[in-house]
Amino acid sequence: MTFIAEPAASPGTRALHAEDTAEVGYVMNTTRLWAHQPATHDALFELMKRQVDVLGLDLRRRGILVAACASALGDSYCSLAWGSRLAKAADEQVAAAVIRGTDEGLSPAEAATARWARAIARDPNGTTEADVRELREHGFDDAAIFAMTTFVALRLAFSTVNDALGARRDAALRTSAPPAVRDSVTFGRPVE
Repeated sequence: MTFIAEPAASPGTRALHAEDTAEVGYVMNTTRLWAHQPATHDALFELMKRQVDVLGLDLRRRGILVAACASALGDSYCSLAWGSRLAKAADEQVAAAVIRGTDEGLSPAEAATARWARAIARDPNGTTEADVRELREHGFDDAAIFAMTTFVALRLAFSTVNDALGARRDAALRTSAPPAVRDSVTFGRPVE
């Protein structure tokens, strides 16, 4: 499932496992990994939640940001998980387009945020003032741009830990993903 063994059971690990079981019906491989430091997991997700709240992100817009940055990074796990969530919030063709980087079916503002998420994932030093200007032209103020950037950076931190320590996509995640999403995730680690 990962390159490191599962940690010993503790109240924190049991809480993470119970949360997954309630939400998705099983304990995800990423949760098994982050159970080494439940408090770090919780703090990271609390920081992400703050940015979601600042931006007022619904599931569709959150899915666009995560699927775009994860696929640009080459993270098959989060691309498949969030592509599936985006498919429920939009449709599977839109989700597949975001994963492939073509963005068909997105509004101009949504496409701009997807491009921004990919730019952060691929080369944060390569972003320009023109990239930020494009976000402003689509109605995002500086506070929203900061929150969006922070959210994507935190998602990349989560994905980086998962990828570096070998978290494999859960078999259940792959079988539950819509076909167009599953077929678009042709990169990263294989299924468990």
